[in-house]
Amino acid sequence: MSGRAPGSAWVYALLAVLGLTAPLFIYPVFAMNVLCLALFASAFNLLLGYTGLLSFGHAAFLGSAAYLTGQAVKVWGLPIELGLLAGTAGAALLGLIFGALAIRRSGIYFAMITLGFAQLIYFLALQMPWTGGEDGLQGIPRSKLLGILGLAGNLPMYYLVLCLFLLGFGVIHRTIHSPFGQVLRAIRENEPRAVSLGYDVERYKLLAFVISAGLSGLAGSMKALVFQSATLADVHWHRSGEVVLMTLVGGMGTPLGPFVGALVVVGLENYLAGYGSWVTVITGAVFMACVLAFRRGIVGEALALVKRLF
Repeated sequence: MSGRAPGSAWVYALLAVLGLTAPLFIYPVFAMNVLCLALFASAFNLLLGYTGLLSFGHAAFLGSAAYLTGQAVKVWGLPIELGLLAGTAGAALLGLIFGALAIRRSGIYFAMITLGFAQLIYFLALQMPWTGGEDGLQGIPRSKLLGILGLAGNLPMYYLVLCLFLLGFGVIHRTIHSPFGQVLRAIRENEPRAVSLGYDVERYKLLAFVISAGLSGLAGSMKALVFQSATLADVHWHRSGEVVLMTLVGGMGTPLGPFVGALVVVGLENYLAGYGSWVTVITGAVFMACVLAFRRGIVGEALALVKRLF
């Protein structure tokens, strides 16, 4: 197994260039939503695409971090940077607890355990008095970053989200191209063989789960600040299903796949909103077409085509 994917440097450079110029031709709020969900999907891809663990409860980390960041900034009066840190750390801690209990199982049993934990978080978000129930936590303020840079406008907020996205993407990129990432691939390909080589498979899985949960939490914290609210939609199991869709459509196990998948799914939801409930039908049709025509996802098939041509 190679330690570094060919062309990985240009992937990061392309993301940076597209991100810096995006506000010139894309509405900033739409772009921020894509970046938040792209980081969420990339964190999920670290777990599914590189470790082989299918979680049906990843919305628990996205949504819990959103609520925690909102509470920290709105009620506790903490600055934005500490609110982001609180949401990320809280999601990572939640991932440690859930992972320690779920990692002992594999396959559909692991998926169902994570779904059960996510439903528990959804119930708490619905019932706890400080979460706002069905109305969610509204009016989360955008104060100043480091007490200097005002984030009330969409453009400064966009560039903060872009920087955090690139930071999160860099963590994932470094993880999958490190010796740790090679072990994760070995576990995905042949877990008994990894055990026979002396690796503590459960420890590696747990660490991957915690990293994925923490980065999902960062995405949720950013999303709460972007929309200035934390709602039940982000802890619902539909969100967990949506991130699976993004990963598979974009290309599981590829660095750019989750980003492309998030762009496709969010774009469909945004530009087809006028069709009402038909959006779900159209999204499902696109998903089936991608699965049938692009077995490795959009980015996976594009990389395979480039390899065949060159």
